Amino acid sequence: MDEVERGRIEAIQLMGGSLWHVIGKVLLPEALQTILAGVTLTVVLLIGFSSMAGVIGGGCLGDLAIRYGYQRFNDQAMAGTVVVLVILVQGVQSIGDRLVRALAHRR
Repeated sequence: MDEVERGRIEAIQLMGGSLWHVIGKVLLPEALQTILAGVTLTVVLLIGFSSMAGVIGGGCLGDLAIRYGYQRFNDQAMAGTVVVLVILVQGVQSIGDRLVRALAHRR
């Protein structure tokens, strides 16, 4: 929310806008693009961290890849889980990027 110009906030306040007007009409719409990019990055990182947690027994797709692919020398299971993880990450990233671009054109 630091990227919102101070002049816009002051303009709303000078026109008699309350704190809720400043938040709802200026801060959130102006910062929504950055917030959505941060949420997308967070989801992608969580997918990566959860797959890495499978190495130490945390479950999820990483556990499937380690247990059935690596430890049992099953190349198909290993490649399958890697492909699923890549598709999942690329899907989340592309959807998030499209939404951010759509919000950027709306400004």
